Amino acid sequence: MKHRYLNGVTTLEYNIDKCVGCGKCTEVCPHGVFEMALGAKASVFQRDSCMECGACALNCPTGSIEVDAGVGCAAAITLGWLRGKEPSCGCGGSECC
Repeated sequence: MKHRYLNGVTTLEYNIDKCVGCGKCTEVCPHGVFEMALGAKASVFQRDSCMECGACALNCPTGSIEVDAGVGCAAAITLGWLRGKEPSCGCGGSECC
C-alpha cells in the first residue's frame, strides 16, 4: 500500500500535452505518484500520495509537471510529526490540516 496524506490537497499539476514519455517522473518519485504505460506518456496514478517534494517537476525536461515543493498539507503533517505539534499549513481552512 502506498503512503497517502490528505485526499485532494496536493498542489501537483500535470499537463499531459507537454509530456514526451521520458519516464523521469516515475524514476524520481518516492511514492509512485506517476506510472508509465508501454510506449505512452506518464499518467498520474496516485495523486494523493504526492508529498510535494518537487523531484518530478525538477526532473521533467518539458515542464509538464508543476508542484509547490515543500508547501501544503503534506509538508505540514510531516513537520508536525517532527516537531511533535499539530500540523499547520497556513491555509486557514477548516477542511485543510
